[in-house]
Amino acid sequence: MNVIRVKICGIKRLEDALIAVVCGTDAFGLLVGRHHPSPDFISAPLARRIVGKLPPFISSVLVTHLGQPDEVIRLIEETGVTTVQIHSEMEPRGVAQVREAFAYLKIFKSYHVTSTESLGYGDPYRAFVDGFVLDTINIATGQAGGTGKTHDWSISQQIVNRFKDIPVLLAGGLHPGNVSQAITLVQPFGVDVNSGTKAADGYKDPFKVREFIARAKGLPLSAP
Repeated sequence: MNVIRVKICGIKRLEDALIAVVCGTDAFGLLVGRHHPSPDFISAPLARRIVGKLPPFISSVLVTHLGQPDEVIRLIEETGVTTVQIHSEMEPRGVAQVREAFAYLKIFKSYHVTSTESLGYGDPYRAFVDGFVLDTINIATGQAGGTGKTHDWSISQQIVNRFKDIPVLLAGGLHPGNVSQAITLVQPFGVDVNSGTKAADGYKDPFKVREFIARAKGLPLSAP
């Protein structure tokens, strides 16, 4: 049976990261280097402090909108993460530069699902990345990621089948109420959530985090 991996994204403070760890997350996402509208970005020094306080065996993921390889390389060095999610339209040769700079680093590339024209988007990146993150882009607001909106999961399922040799995470509008259905339909390597685990104050809701992870992994619900 496939064990679904979970990434809790949009972590803005240490206590939220620790809640996610206790609830069983496999990775957490720290947004640094903003270009598109988003309320969830933090500074590189804060990201580094959070990374330094977390236990082993949890992946720390830098999620960045920056599109220049040297800018992304600098942020990786400043934050001390183990994974980078390039959430920009960086060209394949730029991703290759990031790959060359860090032998140990895992690289994920955002993959915006808009229509069947999206199916071949990842082909030029295949040789340089460790995985893709299928996400929703809000054309009206320019928001890329963290939109709280789903996309056509049937297209996502086709992308997963197209890249059977590469881990694919499903993101975009996921929450505790729909994550099980999404996993059943798309069969991704893992799922990635931000807005679906937020409280009204913009930070993480411990109960939503706990329920999301439990439903994604098929575990019984238990208090965090």
